[in-house]
Amino acid sequence: MILSSQEIKERILKERLIENFIDLETQLQPASFDLSLDEIYLLTSSASIDFTNKERKLPNYKKIEFINDWIDLSEGIYLVSFNEIVNIPNDLIAFVRPRSSLVRSGATIFSSLWDPGYSGKSNCLLVVLNENGIRIKKNARIAQMVFFKLSSPTTKTYSGIYQKEGIKQFKEES
Repeated sequence: MILSSQEIKERILKERLIENFIDLETQLQPASFDLSLDEIYLLTSSASIDFTNKERKLPNYKKIEFINDWIDLSEGIYLVSFNEIVNIPNDLIAFVRPRSSLVRSGATIFSSLWDPGYSGKSNCLLVVLNENGIRIKKNARIAQMVFFKLSSPTTKTYSGIYQKEGIKQFKEES
C-alpha cells in the first residue's frame, strides 16, 4: 500500500518521517513528498564495488557552487543531496522518482530503495541527458519520495554506512 498525502502528513507531524523541509503544504503531494535540492556534486574519480563491501571505494566528489542561487549543468552525471532529512520507520520503505518537470527538461533521478530504519539527508544520482544542459535553482523541488507500507513491521532495519548521511558531509577533494 502506498501512503496518501494525509498519512504522510500525519507521520511527519507525529513521527518526524521527514524533517528540514521548506514548506510542508507545497511539498506534500497526493501520494508522495517533494524533495528539494540542497547541493550538487561532480563525481571526480572511479569507484569500486564488491560483494562484502570490504573493498568498496566510493568516488571522490567535488561540490559545484551555486551562482546567485542557480547552477547551470551540462549533459552528464551528478550526485545531488536534498534538504530534507528522512527517517524511515520499521513498517515502511521508500522510493524516489524524478518530478515530471525534471524529466520534461531532459534530466532524471536515479536512486535506490530507502530501507526501514534508514535516517539521513539522502542523495541521488541526477543525470542530465539534455545536450543543451539544464539550469536548476537552489531548493528546487526535483524528486518525489513515495512511501510503501510493509505487510508487517520488520525487526531487521538498515545499519549500513549511509546511516545518518548528509548530516555529516561528504569527503570532498582537497
